[in-house]
Amino acid sequence: MTEIVLYDYWRSSACYRVRIALELLGLAYRTVPIDLLAFAHKTETYLDVNPQGLVPSLSIDGQTLTQSLSIIEYLAETRPDARLLPDTPEKRQRVRALSYAVAMDVHPICNLHVAAHVVRLTGDEDARGQWMKKFIGNGLRGLDRMLDDPRTGRFCVGDEPTMADLCLVPQVYNARRWGLDMSAFPRIEKITEACSELTPFRAAHPDVARQTASLPPAP
Repeated sequence: MTEIVLYDYWRSSACYRVRIALELLGLAYRTVPIDLLAFAHKTETYLDVNPQGLVPSLSIDGQTLTQSLSIIEYLAETRPDARLLPDTPEKRQRVRALSYAVAMDVHPICNLHVAAHVVRLTGDEDARGQWMKKFIGNGLRGLDRMLDDPRTGRFCVGDEPTMADLCLVPQVYNARRWGLDMSAFPRIEKITEACSELTPFRAAHPDVARQTASLPPAP
């Protein structure tokens, strides 16, 4: 079996999702840290790995995969025992809808380069935090309402973690990092707490990833 290699930035939500998936699957992997703050993702060496210059990238099964949700869906299809996607079309649609609500509606406008551009446009460093709180809060508010549904169980869909939980947990990490009051989202809080009780979620946490990459403490 070829070595599995994850090109990873410890605080990236997209990388965090993939780390959780790999941990849930019990797949051993080697991490190559890509320091976004040092623009390591823009070097020719990394662009040869991922022409978009984005993280994560995952080398697995003799190929290099990009885009976190596409990576997770590949893992779900090639390692179905993990049940990252449920076994019926209806449940899979539900998982995808919740996943996309985070990964496509919230994450893109709250990304590192977007927040930095807001500061450049306004000349106000405080605008970064205001932007994050507004758009993460709006997204989580809608998501919490989506979770007010009989299909929600201990986790986003039923009583086993799926791709939806892999998207939710990193977004909650970011929300807390920016000081968002999570008490307004009780369903999200309950599911996040259930995820935190599982070893794979704890092993994928950014603090663990930072230590693995031998990086200094976060500012």
